[in-house]
Amino acid sequence: MTEKYAVIVAGGKGTRAGGGVPKQFREVAGKPMIWWSLKAFQAEDPHVRIVLGLPSDAISFWQDLHSGLPEQVAHVCVAGGASRTESVRAGLAAIPEAAGGLVAVHDAARPLVTPALISRGWAAALASGAAVPVVPVADSLRHLVPSGSEAVDRAQFVAVQTPQVFSLPLLREAYSGMREGSFTDDASVAEAFGVMPVLYEGDPDNFKVTNPGDFIRAQILLSQRGDA
Repeated sequence: MTEKYAVIVAGGKGTRAGGGVPKQFREVAGKPMIWWSLKAFQAEDPHVRIVLGLPSDAISFWQDLHSGLPEQVAHVCVAGGASRTESVRAGLAAIPEAAGGLVAVHDAARPLVTPALISRGWAAALASGAAVPVVPVADSLRHLVPSGSEAVDRAQFVAVQTPQVFSLPLLREAYSGMREGSFTDDASVAEAFGVMPVLYEGDPDNFKVTNPGDFIRAQILLSQRGDA
């Protein structure tokens, strides 16, 4: 059986979402937003080992919050870095050095991830070594140019989501050899390392909670799924 690890990144401040606390701790359908991602990975495979990256000053807060929930999910916490890249590095470092198998990196700000989506990611990465979920772009797009902007064919573009799934040794090597630069996700790190991830089917509902209205949308979708 392939070893599975999940690194869930929840290190941001989430100020745009409002609410007075970092958005990863705000409730969505009666549970802290982080919990939904933990639960989805556990539901897909009870044997998955989960590492949760948090701001160092929020770890004890989360542990107290999690211990008070009626349904808890086994995981370990690590202190994330100042950037997403550093937080993923910290998560990878918490996985035993001799471990193999696959690792999924997921943003806790995407609480509507489903076991079905996670399963597709494992399967795609098992076959290819690196896999990224994408969805078609629904909005029209324009390319900014010095003279203004110009229309582009949206059929040539896709929107990238998480979980992004990789061979664990491959992602470790990509991060250890990473050159300086701006990397917004793990696929970019892998690509800079010379590995082109395959694309697998994402989920339009697996959106990133960013603004206050996104909490209402997430609540509605979880209720429609029967989870709320």
